[in-house]
Amino acid sequence: MIKIIGGVKKRTTLQVPLNNVRPTSAQKRESIFSIIESYRIKNNKNRYEKINILDLFAGSGALGLEAISRGAYFGYFYENNYDVIQVLNNNCKKICRNNHFEIKQQNILKSNFEHIKRKISIVFIDPPYELNPFEKVLKNIKQSKILCKNAIIILECSKTLKIKFPSFLSCLSERNYGKTKICFLTKNIN
Repeated sequence: MIKIIGGVKKRTTLQVPLNNVRPTSAQKRESIFSIIESYRIKNNKNRYEKINILDLFAGSGALGLEAISRGAYFGYFYENNYDVIQVLNNNCKKICRNNHFEIKQQNILKSNFEHIKRKISIVFIDPPYELNPFEKVLKNIKQSKILCKNAIIILECSKTLKIKFPSFLSCLSERNYGKTKICFLTKNIN
């Protein structure tokens, strides 16, 4: 079990699937959301009001649900494992207002995100550490045109993984936490 650490649902317990899930720790989540809030304030944006999030390789949904608790309006959650989706669905019902969420069971590498109807301000990409789907997923996100102008993308991966970021993105910040690397990417303005 893990808990939401901020917002209106602070201290709400989330279920964690027993297998194939590595939830982001409270310390890492606090750091992630501190950087997101700094970035949004710097860009004259309300921290979370009226924004939509996309949580890829969602697992328990801890990252996306943390954003919802802090005020994000709507969350799209992608998860491939049926058993994990059952837990994710229960967690979303605990945190999301008025069912402001959609869960999509799909192979993320093959998704073109066609069902997403709302512009996305924050994207979380946190796959299992043995995978390196980032170039393909980021290319698909660009082609889908779902990102807002000041969108931020947060990648979580093994510290040793080398990622080639596509040219439409810039690395705002990169942080290491033990064996984990977290990268914060923003769209380049053309």
